[in-house]
Amino acid sequence: MSDDTIRLVTIGRILRRRWRLLAALAVVGALVGYGASVVFPPQYTTSASVLLPGQWEERELLTQVDIATSSTVVDRAASALEWSGVSGTELQDQVSAKAADGNIIKISGTADTPERAQQLSDRMAQQFVKFAAQIAGGSTDPDAATGTEALRQTVAETNRRITDLADAADPGQTVESVQARTELEKLRTSLEEAMTKLDEADLATNKAGMVVMGSAARPTGEAPPTRMQLIVAGALLFFLFAVIGHLVAARVNRRLRTEPEIAAALGSALLGTVDVPGEPPTHKPEDRGQRARLRRLLGVDTRWDIPTPLRSGDEAGRRIRYRRVCARLRDQFPAPRRLLVVVPDGDEIALRAAGQLVAEAKSDPVLRVVEVSVDRPMVPDRDTESGALVVLSAGSWTAEELAGIAEACADGRHEVVGIVVAGAVSAGPTRSAGHPPDDATAALSVRGNATGGSL
Repeated sequence: MSDDTIRLVTIGRILRRRWRLLAALAVVGALVGYGASVVFPPQYTTSASVLLPGQWEERELLTQVDIATSSTVVDRAASALEWSGVSGTELQDQVSAKAADGNIIKISGTADTPERAQQLSDRMAQQFVKFAAQIAGGSTDPDAATGTEALRQTVAETNRRITDLADAADPGQTVESVQARTELEKLRTSLEEAMTKLDEADLATNKAGMVVMGSAARPTGEAPPTRMQLIVAGALLFFLFAVIGHLVAARVNRRLRTEPEIAAALGSALLGTVDVPGEPPTHKPEDRGQRARLRRLLGVDTRWDIPTPLRSGDEAGRRIRYRRVCARLRDQFPAPRRLLVVVPDGDEIALRAAGQLVAEAKSDPVLRVVEVSVDRPMVPDRDTESGALVVLSAGSWTAEELAGIAEACADGRHEVVGIVVAGAVSAGPTRSAGHPPDDATAALSVRGNATGGSL
């Protein structure tokens, strides 16, 4: 199986086993998003378009975009709006501009009401047109345009008159005639230069003749992020963070999952693996508080990072595994065979497996079951036992915790002679063959303590 498939299986397991917790966190995230929408009031955005006549290069359009949002234009717009307590500096973050197709510059304004957003965009467009006209040296006065055209006609008429005078001058080579013709040519050159400057000024005037293409439309909806967007974003972020948190926790989890790792931590050999039919977890009296009920409600009182139990065979097949472990113990020790069965406290699967192992052993060997706390492990001193047999489930304990159990066995002068790993499986057929379970029920009900109870 590839790494990607494993990740998908892991995420699917999180969704199946932690869906109540994920749903609760998503609701919390939605509430946080709603709170953010209350703290930050809604904003409205609209745009006004300004048409730039003539031919414009891209870099020139970008220059006009910068001019449209310059501090001078924003300050003038703030003065024209006369909003109480609002300066150009505060408006600077509420306006923007961009170049669109067709030599159009869109100037956008954002405010807390649709009316203010419309007013801001309109004032910005008007002040931009006025400021650009001043920079170019142009004018929007129609009389000025008429005077420019009249001046152009006067210059053309003067140029023709000069030509007539030059033709009518004395064609002789006298000093006076040569000087007259020279002065007329100088005058013609000056007029041509004036015409050229006049054409350049006219081109600049045409470029400065920007047009505001109507008033900005009044916005009918909030600008992103809206309240609904904040609510959805909050729920989604909390959901994703919860899933990522589960993946990180599984990544840093140091619980041992494989038999070789468990055997190495306890310093003994694996005698076999046994199956225990899965059952709903039992709740101890100390787990009935409000906090424990909340954990059960959210589904965090059970492990999610272990694979779904496989479906086991019939009851006879499961009992064969226990009998093989007992057979290996008989082959390993001479009679009388007495062993201490050490089970980590809180390992329900291992405790049930130990009870079934006692039932299948039928006093050969004689097994005494004790539960040992992993926080402060304490094993009863050796009496007539030949060693200690550790029964535990995979994926529940770290190497340090198992090493502590091994040291506690050594302190009690018990040699760890073997390890049995128990795993939960889905219950198969109730029974197909084999012997009856004998006193398995009685064995399961026996729980030793630190001093132990013989079976």
